[in-house]
Amino acid sequence: MNALKIINGKLVLPDGVVEGKSLYVLDGKIQAITGEMLDFPDLQEMDVHGNYVAPGFIDMHVHGGADHDFMDNDPLGFVAIAQMHAQHGTTSMNPTTLSCGKEDLLETIRLYDAAEPVRYDGAQFIGLHIEGPYFAMEQRGAQDPRFIRDPDPEEYGEVLAAAKHIARWSAAPELPGALEFGKYMVQHKVMPAIAHTNASYEDVVQAFDAGYTHVTHFYSAMSGVFRRNAFRYAGVVESAYLIDEMTVEIIADGVHLPPPLLQLVYKLKGADKIALITDAMRGAGTQGSGSILGSRKNGLPVLLEDGVAKLPDRSAFAGSIATMDRLVRNMITLAGVSLMDAVKMATATPAKLMGVHEWTGSLEEGKQADIVVFDPSVAILKTIIGGRLVHDAGKLELPEAD
Repeated sequence: MNALKIINGKLVLPDGVVEGKSLYVLDGKIQAITGEMLDFPDLQEMDVHGNYVAPGFIDMHVHGGADHDFMDNDPLGFVAIAQMHAQHGTTSMNPTTLSCGKEDLLETIRLYDAAEPVRYDGAQFIGLHIEGPYFAMEQRGAQDPRFIRDPDPEEYGEVLAAAKHIARWSAAPELPGALEFGKYMVQHKVMPAIAHTNASYEDVVQAFDAGYTHVTHFYSAMSGVFRRNAFRYAGVVESAYLIDEMTVEIIADGVHLPPPLLQLVYKLKGADKIALITDAMRGAGTQGSGSILGSRKNGLPVLLEDGVAKLPDRSAFAGSIATMDRLVRNMITLAGVSLMDAVKMATATPAKLMGVHEWTGSLEEGKQADIVVFDPSVAILKTIIGGRLVHDAGKLELPEAD
């Protein structure tokens, strides 16, 4: 598709949903959004029959899907994950690691660097997200305790030196050396984020000043109000609300956060400060009742039920099996958020957080043509990445009235 015209759509633009205009794509970029008739050589026309045309979704925290995990260190797995999530509207993603040994991490980085420039029909990679191993042991969740440790300057220095595409790194800011770690990340243009942490409000204020301006999977594996010798202290949850500039990401699968908490986060932080993430593990996009969290080599067996992954004893969640379309749908149906804001939390906000907003994340002239077409129930009908149709659910029909 060198030249494409999308007609009869409800265009989800930065300033509202617009009808009566066509979107023109030329050589992979949005050429024009206009009611005028334009012509280009070999122009193809896509009639979307009144369905929504929105920016492609950006998942800034995803571990796997389609029975693959990035930490399998399998090149074919990288492609399979990207293809599966593209079917659910994801056009860009940050492949995410788990706490592991240094050599396994370096191998994942090597494979990412090899896979990143490859052309395939799936979501494009916009940088690695290193999750762990610098976490509070008590808040490790389903992360393997064998690998949990304090920040090691020699180790993370070696990792950054070996990697071209690390975009973010999640850690617990209260650990010894964690503030220095945060500052080092900022100096190397990597976003440090707060995760798996027992930090107090005082810890978070220091961390924010050191560059930790984002909170990973908000509410999961982190401190809320706690007591020390009968005195109450604010934890990370309260800190994220109190620090206006702090951004958060949420797993809006309706399980990790039930509707009242989805509503609360939205009410207090707003769409500009919230990114929707899947945090999906390999079980996303599969039909079985069991899976493995982490790599096949040394991962943890988990159950898949109630729309989520659980530890075998059902004592805790062990990852998400969500897809981005489900998150957008849930924010509308469970949290009562407008379609505009739900889409924003899946597009423009994560694009800005990950520093890719100048070329993707919104439908604007000159930006890359990363586009999804969905019906009023947010069922994905078509996914376009860089002007290429990578997913087509079939014939489009006129949707029922909203």
